[in-house]
Amino acid sequence: DVAYLRSVLPSTTEDAFFDFLATLDASEVTVSAVPEGSVVFARVPFLQVKGPLLVVQLLETTLLCLVNYASLVATNAARFRLLAGPDVKLMEMGLRRAQGPDGALSASKYSYIGGFDSTSNILAGKLYGIPVRGTVAHSFIMSFTSLEEVQPRELSPLAGGQPVDFLALAVSWLQQVCELLQTPPEKVNQGELAAFVSYAITFPKDFQGLLDTYCVRRSGLPNFCAVALALHQLGYRAIGVRLDSGDLAQQSKEIRQVLRACGARFQVPWFESIPIAVSNDISEQSLEEFCREGNEIDMIGVGTNLVTCPLQPSLGCVYKLVEVNGSPCLKLTEDEEKMTIPGIKMIYRLYDAAGHPFMDLMALEEEASPSAGQELVVHVLGQLGETSKVMPTTVEPLHRTYFRDGQVCEPLPSLPEVRSHAQVSLSRLSPAHRRLHEPQPYPVALTEKLHHLLTKLQQASQ
Repeated sequence: DVAYLRSVLPSTTEDAFFDFLATLDASEVTVSAVPEGSVVFARVPFLQVKGPLLVVQLLETTLLCLVNYASLVATNAARFRLLAGPDVKLMEMGLRRAQGPDGALSASKYSYIGGFDSTSNILAGKLYGIPVRGTVAHSFIMSFTSLEEVQPRELSPLAGGQPVDFLALAVSWLQQVCELLQTPPEKVNQGELAAFVSYAITFPKDFQGLLDTYCVRRSGLPNFCAVALALHQLGYRAIGVRLDSGDLAQQSKEIRQVLRACGARFQVPWFESIPIAVSNDISEQSLEEFCREGNEIDMIGVGTNLVTCPLQPSLGCVYKLVEVNGSPCLKLTEDEEKMTIPGIKMIYRLYDAAGHPFMDLMALEEEASPSAGQELVVHVLGQLGETSKVMPTTVEPLHRTYFRDGQVCEPLPSLPEVRSHAQVSLSRLSPAHRRLHEPQPYPVALTEKLHHLLTKLQQASQ
């Protein structure tokens, strides 16, 4: 590395500098942060790095790279989860649209933290232990053109016994289903039926149907019901259907109606609760429309609008110097939102009697921790010229020290633990702060002592 740096830095760079670089290590660096999966608000420092100036400067780009996209995707995923509600299963399906394989893996990992239930990215499943889910591809169904292509044709009952000609069984059920649905049997696509039968023979315990390769009502749905009923006759249960085009909410209601009718007509009670999955460029707006229209959707696959974060393509976290050799410093700007808050700080989250956080408070490191039930005089960012009084019911220090003297000093949580913590953090927010449209601004404030330091440094810089 040092040899490469010699080749790209100016030739006048002193040899002693390269010798110095070769001696650098992390033993003098201390890193404190909010626990992974925590809700963090604008202007609140969520990572604090102490150490020799050159070392902590070298860490800037790496840390921002690791944090920005990860936090952005987790936040985007959390928004989808809030809109979908707690009961709908969410599948991350963005691998084909992600920004390269590294971006795809990060998206799979951090969308899981944000609240998604599974991923279609099998490498992410292998590396991170995320549940892997997927559905049948259109190309698989289109690769069949006739029933003669079904090989093998037989399937043994779940309970054991002689193999049955499963293709013939499915065809016989198709006649009954078409009669119930008043659908002409000749309108059913034979290649689609062959694909469904072949898939069911191969995966009888995991059969699912992709219904919209041709026509959902005239072909996909009758074919699925016929194969699912044939499986039921042999002791198996189909696990779901998927839609990938059209009016997904309306179609889900129509499909549920058909499944209920089949379940009642053929005395198969579980049929009416077969899960319905949807995909097709799902966005936040899509989920809002599903809610408005009403739907029978049990599972949603989200790809492009999850992993590319089109509503906000970058997060914009920054890494700023706040103290050098014991002297606080700040970046001064006319835009208050871009002005840094000086000094080494402690961050406290203040909770109300209902258990909701209502303010994050920044204090200098040497200040005594605020106490529950203690009245505090604070200066809210955006209103720094005024003071406010608050009395928290509970006070939570946000930062923990994770790295000191070259060693990890706090046990790092597993991915499922981070995911669980993220959901708990979101659930604690008051509805006014959690809503996605016109949320109530969450206040971040300074103690009087920190505000005094900020004012003093501002005046000294004028």
